[in-house]
Order: sequence, then structure tokens, then C-alpha cells
Amino acid sequence: MALVFSSCGLGAVMNLSALKTNVSSSHKKFLTCKRSKIVASNQGTNTTASYSALATEPLTKEDLIAYFSSGCKTKEMWRIGTEHEKIGFDVKTLRPITYEQITALLNGISERFDWDKVMETGTIIGLKQGMQNISLERGCQLELSGAPLETLHQTYDELHSHLYQVKTVAEDLGIGFLGIGYEPKSSLEDATIVRKRRYDIIQGYLDRTGSGPDLGLRTCTVQVNLDYSSETDMIRKFRASLALQPIVTALFANSPFSNGKPNGFLSIRSHLWIDTDKNRTGMIPFVFYDSFGFERYVEYALDVPMCFLHRNKSYLNCRGMTFRDFLSGKTSHLSHEQPTINDWENHIGTIWPEVRLKRYLEMRGADGGSREMLCALPAFWVGLLYDDESLRTVLDMIADWTTEEREMLMTQVPVTGLKTMFRDVTLKHVAEDVLKLAKDGLERRNYKETGFLDAVTEVAITGVTPAEKLLKLYNGDWGQSVDPLFHEMQY
Repeated sequence: MALVFSSCGLGAVMNLSALKTNVSSSHKKFLTCKRSKIVASNQGTNTTASYSALATEPLTKEDLIAYFSSGCKTKEMWRIGTEHEKIGFDVKTLRPITYEQITALLNGISERFDWDKVMETGTIIGLKQGMQNISLERGCQLELSGAPLETLHQTYDELHSHLYQVKTVAEDLGIGFLGIGYEPKSSLEDATIVRKRRYDIIQGYLDRTGSGPDLGLRTCTVQVNLDYSSETDMIRKFRASLALQPIVTALFANSPFSNGKPNGFLSIRSHLWIDTDKNRTGMIPFVFYDSFGFERYVEYALDVPMCFLHRNKSYLNCRGMTFRDFLSGKTSHLSHEQPTINDWENHIGTIWPEVRLKRYLEMRGADGGSREMLCALPAFWVGLLYDDESLRTVLDMIADWTTEEREMLMTQVPVTGLKTMFRDVTLKHVAEDVLKLAKDGLERRNYKETGFLDAVTEVAITGVTPAEKLLKLYNGDWGQSVDPLFHEMQY
């Protein structure tokens, strides 16, 4: 799960006609009168447009609300964006990949498969090709942020092409990549750190507030980014996906090892988030309040401490001031800086709830896994959220779930997975019902996409998570060694 903001994912082109349809009358007036304040920019990575604020007028809270409103799209324009991370290792030693190796990999992919290099202070830090981006997390995890695509077949093709390119170059370098949610063998001290100023600032903040460096250095996730058509549609999708996020964590649980032995969890990655800065993580219960909408999310984000500002190719430490302080000028060491929409976009990218609002919705609860599971996650969410009937049924299902129940699931699922008890039944039974809804939703899309659910459907039917399969191998054929895992889980 990415710790650092990214403009990767679906992105959005500002569609003024859609905005006029989907925002309130007061916001319509704002957009009509102040349209020049938000302009398209070529900055960002995977977006078709990013935003920057012109210096002619001060930024207002209405601008921040309009940022989210600008993500509204008609159903024909809805797309699927996937992001997934991989842990690199040296094939001979099974030690973490070195910075020299990851640099050679990026250069090799660029040269052999025609990717543009992304440089920082003369060093390659990523790749870009069309609307796809390859980037590095702080512990050298390799991440693909995919293009916004129309069908799950296209997401599969994108994943297959990416893994082929990575494997082709990696084999010549003697390195491999794991499909798992947490580095299984090496200690934290062995991790290779990608030195970027923004990473250092964020990590310094996390070290003071929660789980420390583990989140940035040893975890891997897969997530899907999906669109909304209006504020009401966003609210419905946000509530459905947030309530079901613990079920996804259970189905995709795949991080049972740390430092070469079982760690007591099925998803140590998910557990670590529970102990992280509660200002910017978790199940954010206000999503289920009647008052929730774009403005309520803005109010939440305004009071989250900021990490940094990006100015002139450098990063300024915000020392924990809130965006509300920044917007009102109540700050001392950065009083000469004026807030921009780009600052807002960067700031909301350093907030990591289980579902995150940008100009699309990010589902963030799953461990990294096999290529079949990487394809299953977008299939699961597309079937539920892009089909009106399935979404309506999910909302009916979760309507009386309490805040306490949702919090219990988030806390307990990393330990007991689908065996977690929920209202006198195991979560396995709830997962089976939800997967049936996802399958029905995909069938109604009429793209012949239901096969992408096969891997996760097997998990639900058997009640055995990927983590539990690994633990069985560890205690059986592997002779209580994690070394065979590197062959078993290598892409």
C-alpha cells in the first residue's frame, strides 16, 4: 500500500458539463465565476489532467470541494485502474534487492520496452509509458500504476505484459519478484531504502505516530481505483466499499511471515495499519453519517497534519501543520508559501484510510498476491460497484452494520481471516454472499469477465486464505523454512 502520494490511478479530465450536472447550485456558481482558477496541467503521472491553481486568486474551501466534484463522470466514461506492488529479491541469496539492481532493472525495461525514464537529481526513480507508470516504494518495492481501462480483460493484458517485461529483464540480472503482502525473510535492517526527500519526511512523521518504517519498507498491496458519476454515487460506493473492506482483507490475506517465521497474523500488512497514525488511516466512520459528501471529506482532510510541500523540485517539511492552518495563513515557517490545488492533491495523497477519495475511489485493503489474485481484486469491486443492482443489494446488506462491528472486523480479520465471527456466523459465509453479488454484477456487464473471480471464489468456498495455504506448506513440505516460498510465490 503506497505510503506516498501519487497522482497514479484513474485520474480525471475536468468535464464541465458533467460538473454542472453533478454539483450543487452554489458550486455551479463557483465554477462559472472562478473557472480560471483550476486549469489543466501536464504535471502528475498517470492522469489525463492534473490541476494547478493560478496565482490570481486565493485558494478557498470551495475550490477543494470542486476538486472532488471534478471527478464525476457519466457511466460510459467509468474506467478501471489497478495498482500493485512487488517485493524484489536476489535469486541466489534470497536477500532484498539492492538499489543498484533495481536501477539496472528500470534502465533495462526502459531500453528494451521503450519506456520513458523518470529522473530525480540525476537518478532514475521510475518509468512512464502512455498512462502507465512504474515507480519505487521506499523499500524498493516495484509498483505498476496501470492505465484507466474499460474491461477486466484489458487489465489482465496490462498485468501480463508488465510481468513479462519485468521477468525478462530481471532474469538477466539474477533477481526475482514475489507476489506477497510482506517481505517474509529479511530483517528491517536489511531493507534497501530508496532515498527521496518526500519519503524521508513522511517516514519521519510515521516513526513518531505509529508502526514506524515497516509500512514503507516491507509491505505490498494491490488496489483498484474506480469512478463515480455524482456526489450521491460517490457516497453509495464509498459506504459499500468501506464496509466490505475487511472482507477483502480476509479473502486476500497473504502476509503470514516476518523475519523467516510465522508472525501470528494472516495479514501482518493490514494489522500494521491499525497501529498507524489514526488521523489519516482506518475506517473513517463519518462516511456513514447523513452529513457525508464531498464537503465532509474536505473538512476531514483539512484537519489532517500535512507532511510536505513540493516547491521548485524540492520538498519542504510542513512539521505537522494542518491544511486548514495552511489555507488560513496560520503558519510561521511557511508563511511565504501560498496554497495551490497541487498542494491539496499532494496532501490528500498522504491520507490512507481503507478507502480513499480522490477524483475517483481507491480500494486499499488487499495484500499483494499471485497474478490470479491481482486480477481478482478489480473483478470483485467492478462487479459490486459498477452494477446498480449489486450495489443496491450491498447497501441493503450493510445498512444496519454498526461502527463497532466495522471496527471489530478491521481489527480481527488480520488475525483470523474468514474464520472471524460476525453476527453468529463466520465471515466466510458473508464473503460467499458478496462474491455471488460480484459475479452477478459482472454477468450483467456482459463482457464475459466472471472467470477473473475464480481464484478468490475458491478462497471463499474453502474458507482457506492464501496465507493459510502458505502456513500449511511451511509446517509441512517446507520443513518450517520460508526459503521455498521464494520459488512458490515468484512471478
